[in-house]
Amino acid sequence: MWIVKVGGSLATAEVLPVWLEVLSCYGGGEVVVVPGGGPFAELVYESQAYWKFDDSSAHFMALLAMTQFGLMLSSMQPDLVPVERKEDIERVLGHGGVPVWLPTEMVTDDDSIAHSWDVTSDSLAAWLARHLGASRLLLVKSVEVDKTAPIVDLARQGVVDACFPDYARQGDFSVNVMSQKEFDQIPQMLMRDTSGPVRVNPSNGTRCKRMP
Repeated sequence: MWIVKVGGSLATAEVLPVWLEVLSCYGGGEVVVVPGGGPFAELVYESQAYWKFDDSSAHFMALLAMTQFGLMLSSMQPDLVPVERKEDIERVLGHGGVPVWLPTEMVTDDDSIAHSWDVTSDSLAAWLARHLGASRLLLVKSVEVDKTAPIVDLARQGVVDACFPDYARQGDFSVNVMSQKEFDQIPQMLMRDTSGPVRVNPSNGTRCKRMP
């Protein structure tokens, strides 16, 4: 099982529909999509900075921001199925689908998760990966990423949140951080049958096909 976190910074990126198409085409039964918070979370952050309301309220609002972005993703790509509970994730995967995790219910049930901006959708994706026993966690970012950089360095640079290294160390899964431009690498990474090259057409949103 793979956890693929689609960064909220892709909310207005032209490649967002391509990512969703690729994940829905090639991730059936294998991929769980974790949404970032996007502009919805940014509004929470800005509102808290202005009004100084408490961190717990901001935490729950940020979870709802992830839920909003997740609903947006599943609306843009109907083959993605929004779900909240572990058993629903497993059910969708079992039927060959691609679930989009709406985190509010599962995260609020875990009192060990800090109510802090140091724990964002990056850390929650790692939390889910451990919770589900995933083998790989992929974070999709809008920026170019140094793939040789240790995770702790990416945290210092603000590429991932401050608590992500700790959450990543808690699970038995590999971590990859990719830029939004690297969608064309995903099909061959995901397809079990890689006997032929994969071609993706980002210009018109046509269905992905394995080419002869």
